[in-house]
Parts: sequence; structure tokens; C-alpha cells
Amino acid sequence: MFTKDRKYRSYDVVVGMDRGGQRAHLKNLGLLTEDMKKPFIGIVNTYNEMHPGHFHLNEIVKHVRDGVWAAGGVPFEFGTISICDGFAQANLGMCYALPSREVIADSIEVMTEGHRYDGLVLVGGCDKIVPAFLMAIARLDLPAIVVTGGPMLPGRYKGKDYATYELKEAAGKVQRGIMSEKELEEMEGCLSPTAGSCSMMGTANSMSVVAEALGLTMPGCATAHAVEGIKRRIAKASGYKIVELVNRGFRPSSILTRETFFDAIKVAMAVGGSTNTVLHIPAIAHEVGIKITPEDFERLSSCTPYLVKIKPSGQHTLKDFEDAGGVPAVMRELGDLIDVSRMTVSGLTVGEITAEAKNKNSEVIRTITNAYSNQGSLAVLKGNLASKGAVVKQTAVHPTMLKHRGPARVFNSEDEAVIAISGGKINQGDVIVIRYEGPIGGPGMREMLTATSYLVGMDLANVGLVTDGRFSGATRGPVIGHVSPEAAIGGIIGLVEEGDEILIDIPQRRLELLVSDEELERRQKSWKAEEPKIKKGYLQRYMHWVTSADDGAFLKSE
Repeated sequence: MFTKDRKYRSYDVVVGMDRGGQRAHLKNLGLLTEDMKKPFIGIVNTYNEMHPGHFHLNEIVKHVRDGVWAAGGVPFEFGTISICDGFAQANLGMCYALPSREVIADSIEVMTEGHRYDGLVLVGGCDKIVPAFLMAIARLDLPAIVVTGGPMLPGRYKGKDYATYELKEAAGKVQRGIMSEKELEEMEGCLSPTAGSCSMMGTANSMSVVAEALGLTMPGCATAHAVEGIKRRIAKASGYKIVELVNRGFRPSSILTRETFFDAIKVAMAVGGSTNTVLHIPAIAHEVGIKITPEDFERLSSCTPYLVKIKPSGQHTLKDFEDAGGVPAVMRELGDLIDVSRMTVSGLTVGEITAEAKNKNSEVIRTITNAYSNQGSLAVLKGNLASKGAVVKQTAVHPTMLKHRGPARVFNSEDEAVIAISGGKINQGDVIVIRYEGPIGGPGMREMLTATSYLVGMDLANVGLVTDGRFSGATRGPVIGHVSPEAAIGGIIGLVEEGDEILIDIPQRRLELLVSDEELERRQKSWKAEEPKIKKGYLQRYMHWVTSADDGAFLKSE
């Protein structure tokens, strides 16, 4: 027997005459009495057989476990869910994608508190999983390190690099008759070549960048590819480091300050980060009592240079980005825009990390003096159509479409819009409006990737799109999402009628429905909410508790 002479939470389980049953269970699992004096480390493994970003994670976790044992801790692996947004696209599954973020965060909290782990290593990747990890870390405020699963290698087809989102654009080309179905099938066999998150600056890799910028991963983790040896070494180092963090009494709240979140936003804007960062970063900050608003994104993006242009915004790949120096090199280039005194889980300050970083390719990671733009990737638009804001990836919009005025083509779901686009019923100059796809109306705020990809594939470059839904990080073009308030709660987007003129003015940050106030008032009086699309299960509960997109679409606590 041993006494509770050290401050490990896990001693709640193993110390005391009345804990004999717990110790018996642990001995049954193979632990020695001496092991029970060591810190217990929970390892979150989001391995999933139907997920290219996660089916390699058992191997990654093995290296984490090795690191924990080597450092004098005891690893305990447990799993949680991980939806692949790729499979959820264009079907009911996408309604569950964003809501899965809350389930993942909650499940980690439940296991960690129930088993009294002393620290966590969270292993996973992709769109909602990394944000959920960060929410759980912020909420629990226990020693924790994230090991992101890493991007897949880029797909190669006919000698060029591609990412999976380009298959949807290719489908539009087949519709137009400029690509054959056989070529499309050949392309399918090439564009998802290895394990890992999709090889583009979509939400998955944007949030991996954010995790590293927040200081919650080991340096270089975000861009270390899934199949590379460096990912295994980072995994083992993370397992080793977490035991040190537990023994030091590290708390994530010590580094997750408002300024840290601001720095992470700047890094995301510098690399062309996804519009979904505007949902996820506020939700993470909320867990530590910090409010991050769309206005913060607008302010920070407007003063952050755009340095890295990766697919879908440019032609460089995540592998190019890694080879050029990754996140540390970007933070070095940002210089005084980043607080270099901040500490990270690695035990190094940001300044110590960036001092060792090198920009190995100044065309992939540009300098501030040679930036693609003096503004970052995102812009927040406001106007009568979005009084609480809407978001656009301005760096992925052709200059000729930064300002556009056109007639509204109104659809109450993405499915209706896709039928119209693929059926040739949308004209150049139109502004597609897709509504009742917000957090409540969706429910679950589906991605509109199928619609936006068809616009590209059908060569409808002069068509705008406005929605209270959201977009994949793979989206490009004059497409505006997160319109708030959403249609389901009486937002003006629910009052738009076919043929109404809509003004999109990205430089002036305006999104206007060009209809008189008197006419809008008349329409408001006759407006009725749509019947809920889902009337049972998790989504029925979710729609009653979820906050607006401009808040981060997290679940209210009361």
C-alpha cells in the first residue's frame, strides 16, 4: 500500500484501503503495484476504419504509448467518434458533422473525469475532431498535448498534384462534356493515395495549424504528413512530454489567453485558413471564458499578410508547405505580429521555436515584403442581409468578383440548388441563395461543397452564392457563408425572393439585399418558420441548444 503523497488525480482511484477493488481491476489489466504510483495518461484515439484521415492512427498511438512508458507514465488508450466529412457530403450525414464536435468534446470530458486521468494525449485529425480536442483541453484544463494525424500525400494524376475536392469539380466537367467518365474514374484512383487528412488547406489542416499556433502540439506537428517517420517521432516525443507536463503541474489555461487566440487567428489568416475557423476558434475560446467574435477575425485578418497560398486557393500542396518550413517558418515571417514570449507545451517559447525555424522556400512561404496580399484569407461582411455577419474566403475570390450585383436565385436547401446548377438553370451573374441550412435550420449547418464545386466545374465563375450554411475549406469563389441571423430564426435571408437584387462588396465588407425597409417589413409579417427537418434523436436536441454561427455554434449550457 502507498500513501497519497503526490498530487496525481489518479490517486483518487488507487489510494486508500477502500480502493482495493480498483487496484484489483488494474492488476487484472497487467499493472504492477509500482505502476499505480505513476501518472495515468489518457490517450484519445479516433481511429476509424471508414476514415482516410484516421485509419493509420493505431500505429501513431503505439508511438505515443512508447513515449509515455519511457517517461515513467502509464498509458490508457480510449476511443471516440470521428466523422469523415467527405463521406457526409451531399447527404443527411452532413447534418451530423458539425454537431459531432460537441459529442467528441463531451465524450473526452466524460472519460477523463470518470477515470481520473492525470494528463491527455489526443491523437486525431480532420475537420471537427481537432476543434473538439481543443475544446476538451480548454474545458478540462489538464496537462494535454495534441498529435494531429497529418495530411495525406498529394494525389498525382497525369503528372500534376491534385486534392480530393477537385473530383467534385471534375464531375461538373463531365456534365459539360469536356471530361469523360473514364477519366473521372481514373482520377478517383489517384487522388486519395495515403492515409491522412485531405491534402489541401481545408478545415482539417487549418485547425491543425491553429492547434500548433496555440502552442498545444510539438513544433512541426501540423504539417508532418501521416505516412512520414517524423510523425511517429513527434508522437513518441508527445508521449514523453506529457509526463513532464503532469509532473510540472502545467495547465492549458496558462497559455490559452486572448492574445494567444489572436495569434492563432493571425497564423490561420496568413496561410489561407478555412472559413470554419470562425466557428471553431470562438467555440474553443468559450471553454476558457473568452469571447472571440467575427469582428475580431475581420480586424486581425485585415492587418495580417497572406503568405501561403495552398490548394484550393493556390497550386502549392501541404507537402510543399511542410518542406518550406511549416508553421514555425510562417510564425517567424510574421515577426512582430506574433507574441514570441508565449510558452508552448514543448517547453519552448514561440520565440525559441521560431529562432530555429528556417524558410526553405520563399515562394511557398512568402515574406511580408512579398506577401500575396496585405490582408489575410477571411473577410467578414455585414449589411441588412447579415446584420451579425457573414464570412468569405476573400483570397479564393477572383478579383473581378470581389464586387458583384445580381438577381437572387432562391433555394431552401443545398439539394435544390445542386439540381438547378447541374441542370443548367443557373446563369452567369446570378446570386444563389441557399437558406435553412444554418445550425438550427439545417440542422447542423451543412457544408455547401457540392454546390460550390459544381459552380466551378460548370464554369459558372461569375455566379455568387450566399448561405446561412457553411463551406468546406476546399471551397473557392465568390461564396459567402455563416449568414447570421439564419433563416430559421427569422433572419433576413429567409425573406429573399426570386429575382431580388443582392449586392456583394467584399472590399467594403458589405452584403445587402437591395429591397426597401418597407417591403422587408411587409414580408416579415407574413413569414412563417419552416417545419423542422429533424424531429427526433440528437439533432432534435441539438437544434434547441445550439447558438448562432456568429457565436461559434456551440451548445448553450442553460
